[in-house]
Amino acid sequence: MAFWEEKSLEEMSTAEWEALCDGCGRCCLLKLEDEDTGTIITSDVRCQLLDGDGCGCTDYPNRQQKVPDCIKLTPENLREIPWIPTTCAYRRLAEGKGLAWWHPLVSGDPQTVIDVGVSIAGRTFLESEVDPDEWEEHAVDWPEYEPPEHL
Repeated sequence: MAFWEEKSLEEMSTAEWEALCDGCGRCCLLKLEDEDTGTIITSDVRCQLLDGDGCGCTDYPNRQQKVPDCIKLTPENLREIPWIPTTCAYRRLAEGKGLAWWHPLVSGDPQTVIDVGVSIAGRTFLESEVDPDEWEEHAVDWPEYEPPEHL
């Protein structure tokens, strides 16, 4: 039995917790909040530290010092963050859904995340390339896409 099937999120080691990340990069897209409604809108503008092709943080160990509003996901705060993508392995496990068929731990191939359209690879703009006054023009709904369940 796989570790994510036999352990709760709270019981996982640091290595197991980190292995759950599918590398999609969706959590590192900038979010905008509608001041009137509180609705959170996702943009196609990525954090200054996110590699737009490889979808990895370019300075993961120091990310919170370099990006003050970077949130480190934990089993404690995961359930409190409303913008965590529905495809996120952490969210799926917290909701009792298990990992998606395309997740690299299930498929055995990190390319599956890209192939099914979950990854942000090649679809974003670097934060420093977009004027903050134009972020609203970069609102997109594709980060909400969820691939159909597979066999």
